[in-house]
Amino acid sequence: MSKVLPLLLLVAMALHLLRPLGLPGLRRRRDFWKIAVGAIALMMLTVLIRP
Repeated sequence: MSKVLPLLLLVAMALHLLRPLGLPGLRRRRDFWKIAVGAIALMMLTVLIRP
């Protein structure tokens, strides 16, 4: 499962470059980097919560 999430994020970034997702904050093609920043923030949160 831990290998699937980064793959899904890469696919989402690639799809966003082809056709913007239309979500708030992701309306333009150049906003694809926000997906990566969100993923990094989630990983850091997971590391902080993990015992």
